[in-house]
Amino acid sequence: MILEFSSGTLELTLAKGEEFPECLLHLFKADPRTGTFRARGCDYAAAVMAMRLHKIPFENQVPDYSFDGSWELKEKITPRPHQKEALERWSEAGSRGIAALPTGSGKTILAVMAIAALQRAAIVLVPTIDLLSQWAAVLERFFSVPVGMLGGGSRNITPLTVCTYDSAVLNMEFLGNRFGLLIADECHHLPAPETRLGASMCIAPYRLGLSATPELSEERMEIMKDLLGEIVCQVNIDELEGKVLAPYEVKHWEIPLDPGEYELYSSARKYYLDFIRRNRIDFRQENAWGRFLALAGRSSEGRLAFRAFLDQRRLARGGEAKIRALWEILRRHAGERIIIFTADNGAAYELGRRFCLPVMTHLTKAVERKEFLEKFRTGVYPVLVTNRVLNEGVDVPAAAVGIILAGTGSVREHVQRLGRVLRAAPGKKQAILYELVSAGTSEESVSTRRRSHRAYYR
Repeated sequence: MILEFSSGTLELTLAKGEEFPECLLHLFKADPRTGTFRARGCDYAAAVMAMRLHKIPFENQVPDYSFDGSWELKEKITPRPHQKEALERWSEAGSRGIAALPTGSGKTILAVMAIAALQRAAIVLVPTIDLLSQWAAVLERFFSVPVGMLGGGSRNITPLTVCTYDSAVLNMEFLGNRFGLLIADECHHLPAPETRLGASMCIAPYRLGLSATPELSEERMEIMKDLLGEIVCQVNIDELEGKVLAPYEVKHWEIPLDPGEYELYSSARKYYLDFIRRNRIDFRQENAWGRFLALAGRSSEGRLAFRAFLDQRRLARGGEAKIRALWEILRRHAGERIIIFTADNGAAYELGRRFCLPVMTHLTKAVERKEFLEKFRTGVYPVLVTNRVLNEGVDVPAAAVGIILAGTGSVREHVQRLGRVLRAAPGKKQAILYELVSAGTSEESVSTRRRSHRAYYR
C-alpha cells in the first residue's frame, strides 16, 4: 500500500486485493471519489506508528523535508530553570505538547531550544503580523539558516518559516508535508474554527504549543490537545515574580459615578433591564445575546432598549470620575512608561484626543504601529492608549504601569493585560496594574469575573 500527502490530507492506496488494516480504522475513512482512504494530515505520526507497530509494509511518500544546513545556534543559550524544565517535559512527552508560561518568561527562547534540539524543518504559526516580524528577527538572531515569512505580504518559504494562522489556513494544503516540527504561538487561538485547519493539514509529528493563557472551554481544549498534545508544563505568574518577572502590584480602584451621570446610568439601565425581563431573556442561556439583538430590531421599544444598553455601558466604562482618576495616575507616574487599556476603539480615540496621546488599535497601519512602539520603548512616547491590540503578542519590556480603564469579563484578557507590564527591564523595580471600576454599576460584577485567577489572589 502507498501513503501519500494530498491537499492537506493523507491518502492511502491499497494494492489490488489488499484488505484495509484494522489498526487504521480510527484514522481513515473511505473516499468514494478516488477509491482510496483518507485521513487528516495531522494524523501522519499516528498512522505511521500504527503500521510500524503492526508490521504492515507500506511505501511512505508523505514527507517532503529538504534541509541540508545546520541548526547549530549562533548564540549560546543558558536556559532558566523553568525553561529547562519545560523543554525536558516536552521531550519526555514525545516532543509533543503545550507549554503554558507567563508573558515575559521566555517562550520564544524555549521554541528556539526546541528547534535546535530536534534538528527538523520547522514552521512557527503566529496570530498577528507584528508577531510574524518579531519571531523572524529572533530566529535570524539564533540560526544561520534563512528564515522564511508567510503572511502580511511576504511569501518566502524555507525549512525554517514563520507563518500567520490565516496564511496557514490558505497555504498548508500545499506546504503541510514540508515540516517536521510545528510551533503554535499564542496557541489558545488555534482551536477556533477559522484557524484550526492550518494545523490539521500539517503532518509535523512534533508539535509545541505556547501560551500564557491556555484555559479554554472544554470543547476547544479538546481540539487544542488533539492538534498539539497535552499541557506538559504550566508555570504561573506568581511563581516567577521577582525572579524572571518584575515584582508587581495590582490596585483595584472603585470610583463612584458623578451624581448626574449616575442618574443617567440608572435610568438607562432600568429601561434596558425592564425590556430584558419582559421578554424573558436569560443571558445564561446559549444565544441569548442574539435573541436580544433580534428583538431590539423589531420595534421602536426594542431599539430604545438597545440604545439604553449602550448608554449605561458607556457611562460605566468611561465616566468623568474615571477620567479624573486616570489623570491623577498619569501625573503620579509621570516619566514612566504607561499603557492605558480601554474596552473599545471609540473610547481609546476619545482619550487620545482629550489628552493628546498616541492611540493604537487594529485600525493603526503597520508602519505607524512600529513607529509608535519604537517611540514608546525609547521614551519619546511615555504613554500609549490601546483597545486590545496590545493584549498579547507585543514585546514591550519598557512598560511599567498598566491602567485598565475598561474591559470585558474575560479572565484571559485581564491576565494578558497584566502580562504587558511584567517583563523585566533594566532599572524596572516594580510593575503596577491599576483597575478602575465604576462603583455601583454592572462593572463590579464584570471586574469580579475577570479577577478569578491566581495572579490576583494577593
